[in-house]
Amino acid sequence: MKIAVVGTGYVGLVTGTCFAEVGIDVTCIDIDVKKIDNLKQGILPIYEPGLEKMVLRNVEKERLHFSTDLATAIQGCNAAFIAVGTPPGEDGSADLKYVLGVAREIGRSMTDYLVVVTKSTVPVGTAKKVKQAVQEELDARGSDLTFDVASNPEFLKEGAAIDDFLKPDRIVVGIESERAEELMRKLYKPFLLNGHPIIFMDVPSAEMTKYAANSMLATKISFMNDIANLCEIMGADVNMVRRGIGSDSRIGNKFIYPGIGYGGSCFPKDVKALIKTAEENGYEMQILKSVESVNENQKSVLFNKVKKHFNGDLAGKTFALWGLSFKPKTDDMREAPSLVIIEKLLEAGCKVKAYDPVAMQEASHIVGDKIEYTKDAYEAIIDADALLVITEWPEFRSPNFQVIGRLIRNKVVFDGRNIYEAKELMDLGFAYYGIGVQDVQPVIETTN
Repeated sequence: MKIAVVGTGYVGLVTGTCFAEVGIDVTCIDIDVKKIDNLKQGILPIYEPGLEKMVLRNVEKERLHFSTDLATAIQGCNAAFIAVGTPPGEDGSADLKYVLGVAREIGRSMTDYLVVVTKSTVPVGTAKKVKQAVQEELDARGSDLTFDVASNPEFLKEGAAIDDFLKPDRIVVGIESERAEELMRKLYKPFLLNGHPIIFMDVPSAEMTKYAANSMLATKISFMNDIANLCEIMGADVNMVRRGIGSDSRIGNKFIYPGIGYGGSCFPKDVKALIKTAEENGYEMQILKSVESVNENQKSVLFNKVKKHFNGDLAGKTFALWGLSFKPKTDDMREAPSLVIIEKLLEAGCKVKAYDPVAMQEASHIVGDKIEYTKDAYEAIIDADALLVITEWPEFRSPNFQVIGRLIRNKVVFDGRNIYEAKELMDLGFAYYGIGVQDVQPVIETTN
């Protein structure tokens, strides 16, 4: 089989590479000439564990190709996947100009039957607009070519996208004809050999499934953060509460870890888009509005703890940040809580020193030289007034606190991900602040 994937961002590049990995002939297309030239040289625009090696391997095997020429690339293809961006507009709605632009170009270029697949996260009803855009171009050409439109939402977790694609929990496909179903089933057959389910449904239901899934996960996160904040007030320990409710099979133990808010390219955008879609259809998503509100407030929780500890006197102080990306194993800084915390610290007149294993280059594009980037985690804490743990990278989980105690100016840790044991730090002379747990003061003097 032969397919085209339009868009070489996170979704498009992972999708195209994983299809190539199982032997399908794939061409990934993008209008960004520099990005395509880099990809041909093995330079990826994103960081994702395992992806670079897989790209290089499949390019070498001549199963994966990169091009800026959509018209040529889709010739002889069975399917064309649209995986371009759908950035949120000012009102929160998904901007479909790139999706529909690709659809029109496909209509101008196709020469045989094709399944046009929306892989981008798009609002319910987008497939109809894609179909109309393709058909209008065919009509303008006086062509009687036939095509189908399908919806195939992605469920990839950043940092685990390769496994998610190759060994999916489920594959959701919205189709409108038996011919499209047959082609999509054949395309995904290599991923079904171990019993992974493929679920066919109507196109609108597939489009809604993506938004509903991400919104449910975002809801679990915001709910747990709301509970964490109440735990602090009531003297409860959210870590114990999490264990207590997570053992209930109806609830489960995933996405109930309290923290400093969700970020990334999916949850914030998709929650906003679903709220907007409901508004456009005369319905109010009351729960999701609260989910969004809780999340925005949660991004300030750690800064508020810092401000309280230092009695509001932050000007001139230095703070070390461990982690910048919105989650581990990615360099994605979109909607990252670190950006809110950095902004508030800088506004308060603080100096910020930060370390992240992979996201510092991306952070420098957003924050610039307003903060200092260090070569490792320990350099960041030299003469810092406190350590703020923003992202739970594995290398931050078991640091040498005795070394930290010698390097840091004040033994204070603000743990935005609850990865440390409060009593252990207290015994070493640290003040400890977590999320949804009681603040712990040291048993010895806090200042070196």
